[in-house]
Amino acid sequence: MLLKNKQVAIIGGGIGGLMLARLLQLQNSNVKVYERDINSEVRVQGSPLDLHEDSGLIAMKQAHLLDEFYKNVRPNASKTRIVDQNFELKFDEHSILKPSSQISSEQNRDSLQDISKPRPEIDRSVLRNILLNSLSSDSIIWNSQFTSMEKENEGWRVHFMNGTNVYADLVIAADGANSKVRPYLSAEKPIYSGITMIEGTIYNAKENAPHLFEFSKGGKVLAFGKEQTIMYGIKGDGSLMFLLSSKISENWIAENQLDFKNNEQIFDWFKEVYQDWSSEWDELFKSKELYFIPRPQYYFSFNQSWETLENLTMIGDAAHRMPPFAGKGANLALLDAFELADCLTNNQFPDLKTAISYFEKRMLERAAIALENTLKNGEQLHSENALERLLSIFSKTN
Repeated sequence: MLLKNKQVAIIGGGIGGLMLARLLQLQNSNVKVYERDINSEVRVQGSPLDLHEDSGLIAMKQAHLLDEFYKNVRPNASKTRIVDQNFELKFDEHSILKPSSQISSEQNRDSLQDISKPRPEIDRSVLRNILLNSLSSDSIIWNSQFTSMEKENEGWRVHFMNGTNVYADLVIAADGANSKVRPYLSAEKPIYSGITMIEGTIYNAKENAPHLFEFSKGGKVLAFGKEQTIMYGIKGDGSLMFLLSSKISENWIAENQLDFKNNEQIFDWFKEVYQDWSSEWDELFKSKELYFIPRPQYYFSFNQSWETLENLTMIGDAAHRMPPFAGKGANLALLDAFELADCLTNNQFPDLKTAISYFEKRMLERAAIALENTLKNGEQLHSENALERLLSIFSKTN
């Protein structure tokens, strides 16, 4: 076995890193996950996740966690209501009683078809807890923010902000889109997609955004107009998470010195950029329990590559960062974890470098395909006819 008597260090305790740890532990590998969060109680940001049959659900099945996953699926969370910029309802999946029909071959050629597929949806924090609870109690080393590492013997000496350090024979970067480990493998810089998203979270949304809360019916609301989008949904904890997505220059936020802790300033920005949108959307900005995160959307190139090492690799957004417009990111991270764990433990490769090289080649090939669909979706969702196009697709798939 390639990992016999070797220590594996996974940097990052998101769902990709945790899934990898789970799968390696099932094969009796020595693995630790180093996570910058202080503990598991830290709020998990981000929208709910819908797992795909060809990726995320494969990993959950291999990890023997599929039953636990389905116990925590929120059936209404994936149901969609589509409105225009004036908040006029154009499509309501909640009113459709019959099951969704099969998607035709013609629709399969449209990259937007992924958005309309019914898939089991789960809160990101719940999925993370399922994975955390599946690991042995000493697997996660909390409060361990990666700072640097240097080569030592056949592996790495890894250093953390809290002053500790560890030795690992194999380091796996699972620390997300802004990975601090990635530069040890690749110097390639991400490319700005032309689209910036502002993520907002309203806690206790039933009281703090009652109209939007009730309108969602516990599912998702998608709005399109003027080459802009607003998307929001309700999480299982009662919070409302929304995304404002528009085409702005890469340096627009910095040039305008936006303070994302100043809610009034962000509301003023919204009124400027979304000036043609209905005042009903203003409820997004009325709560005192409201938090924002700027998310300019970047991606790595289609033909990216790096020299394979026998003691370092990466998965998920650290390896193939891309916008979320096809819902591929989390699913690819889970599939990466499954395929890397398999390559490292299936006894089909003569050494670690060969196993990692095989994994990286396959990972980058499928990431390039996903990126193509993602960028095409992003362009279409921010086009002048985005609303009409999406309505056509949803009407054909329901």
